[in-house]
Amino acid sequence: MTDESKQAQSFHIERHGDIAIITPSPEVEKMPENLMEQAALMVLAPLRSDPPAGLIFDLSRVDYVGSVFLSFLLRCHKRVKEHGSEVVVAGASHRARELLHMTALDTLWALYDTRAEALAALTGD
Repeated sequence: MTDESKQAQSFHIERHGDIAIITPSPEVEKMPENLMEQAALMVLAPLRSDPPAGLIFDLSRVDYVGSVFLSFLLRCHKRVKEHGSEVVVAGASHRARELLHMTALDTLWALYDTRAEALAALTGD
């Protein structure tokens, strides 16, 4: 499998109206920085061309997020914030929540237990 196909499978991006949902696969937990950088460019491209009103990072498929992945999240955050979009996190594991708290990123992003809760918060449903 090529690096590019690994990156494409590492992130699932979907839209629910004006809301974009990025769901990383467990592979991102082990992804080296150079591949994460390339993956970030692939993920950011559709966000750049069609900015969402809101972005949900659905972390329900990953247990641990490291500094490389946090850097990726911050890059996505910066990109969508340029367009005034709201960014939230859903489904973070206990370990991921601890890291988000230790880095104070839980003050930057609202944390929701489920994707449905995050979607409802962003759409006002």
